Amino acid sequence: MSGHTDNSITIDAPLDLVWNITNDLENWPSLFSEYASVEVLSREGDTTTFRLTMHPDESGKVWSWVSERTPDRERRTVTARRVETGPFAHMNIRWEYEETPAGVHMRWVQDFAMKPDAPVDDDWMTANINRNSRTQMALIRDRIEQAARERRPAPVLSD
Repeated sequence: MSGHTDNSITIDAPLDLVWNITNDLENWPSLFSEYASVEVLSREGDTTTFRLTMHPDESGKVWSWVSERTPDRERRTVTARRVETGPFAHMNIRWEYEETPAGVHMRWVQDFAMKPDAPVDDDWMTANINRNSRTQMALIRDRIEQAARERRPAPVLSD
């Protein structure tokens, strides 16, 4: 068995701003509410290997793992995978960005499977990722739209 999630949101901001903010790994703890820290371990070409550490969960456990992420600005996609898989047998992620009249449509697709001895199964993790993705995407949308408003030039008033 395996899990699959597919979540998206439209952000009313220019593509360059959405791309730059969401791909600034070092700033992820300010962008996502769930990440306490990001440590970049290496950069090779367009691929970055990094450690993500979450804030403690409700039981006080701190989750951390190593992932690698490769953005492709020309195709407006990012592919990522967990290198340290933890309870996952595998975790592959694809982000897509599409300009629309309403803004940038950002889509996250995750394909994964839990290990047989994981504390939760694929169905539980699918529901958890879907719930959390929607929360994080809304937060990211709000933060980027606020940044876009702050960057817009003030209207020129004439006498």
